[in-house]
Amino acid sequence: MKTRDRAVVAAVTVACCVAAVFLGVRPVPSLAAVAVALATFGCRPRSHEWTGAATGAAGLLLLVATFAWPGRGTAEGSVWHLVAVGAVLLLLTAAVRRSPRRRLLAGGGLGAAAVAVWTVPLVQDASFFECLGVIAFWSVPVAGAVVVGGYPRLMEDRRRQAVLAARRAQQLELAHDLHDFVAHDVSGIVVQAQAARFVAQHDPAAAIQALERIERAGLAALASIDRTVRMLRTSDRNTDGDGDGTDGDGGDPTGARTVLPGTGELAEVVERFGETGDVRARLDLAPGVTEALSREGAATVHRLVVEALTNVRRHAPGAAGVRVVLSTDGTTVEVSVTDDGGRGRPAHLPGLPRLERGTRGGGGLLALAERVRAFGGTFASGPYRDGWRVTAVLPATGPHATAS
Repeated sequence: MKTRDRAVVAAVTVACCVAAVFLGVRPVPSLAAVAVALATFGCRPRSHEWTGAATGAAGLLLLVATFAWPGRGTAEGSVWHLVAVGAVLLLLTAAVRRSPRRRLLAGGGLGAAAVAVWTVPLVQDASFFECLGVIAFWSVPVAGAVVVGGYPRLMEDRRRQAVLAARRAQQLELAHDLHDFVAHDVSGIVVQAQAARFVAQHDPAAAIQALERIERAGLAALASIDRTVRMLRTSDRNTDGDGDGTDGDGGDPTGARTVLPGTGELAEVVERFGETGDVRARLDLAPGVTEALSREGAATVHRLVVEALTNVRRHAPGAAGVRVVLSTDGTTVEVSVTDDGGRGRPAHLPGLPRLERGTRGGGGLLALAERVRAFGGTFASGPYRDGWRVTAVLPATGPHATAS
């Protein structure tokens, strides 16, 4: 206990002892209950942890004054009991607001019961139902104390849950970004390293070219990580700022989204994929697709293509060709990524290592499916001829989309 707390407790104790000397024995339990309340409020904020216990102690003193102390059932004693009731109600309000739940259930329940029954000895000839009515009447201020203390606590709990949910959503978004973008570049690095190891002894020039591609893939992975970190920093500034929606530097209010890649980068993604190994990759981008997609839709398409190409590297190392097709009819945009599976064709390079035991695969496609459906589209993936096909249909929400 701090020095300040000791001084508060000592002052309250001395004051109650002096009051008891002048007032006599009858109000002693009620004075003690008031002393507990004064000491509790005087020691804030450190007393928040034991407010529930203080409520129980004051309630117990009130029960003693009501049923087991000289002067009970008299008008003179009831005046001091009423003072103690007020102290217990204040403690109960503070306990509901701050006390840990276990202490609140024990101490708060005892204090509430003491307040509800303190007038029972005053109605000596009352029937059972009249006593129940008196208890119900004095349960109303108990309910009021619970509401006054519980509502701010409920709002604080909801705010805390909202913050945790927002952080969880941000963590999932970060995980998706790392999986969609960084994993694609890292898998390319692994494939190029495998290729360099196979050809290093027989064709040093090809090994040098592979190392150059590894360097480019590494730089792309670093750029993806840097982009993700910038998004998180911008989001933090938007959350901690003054609420004007800017990024803290006077830039675009949607600065966290403007850095997202879209359909404009697909040609580079497909070209880099074709450079790894001997898989022929082709992009068919129909006219009007870019204009038919909003920024969020273009980012979704980019994620889908990157994830599908990464899965080709992981699960179909013998594939000879991959085709990426984007088309639109003005109201929807369809994107498909199809590989030929490479059936009957030996893989030039071994497949990438599987996930560790105990983990579940397919998380990337599941996340993409959820993202596409949240955007209002449809998603499908499965065998197609000898290979595998991933398809998504998104609503055209860009500036040049045609109303359906």
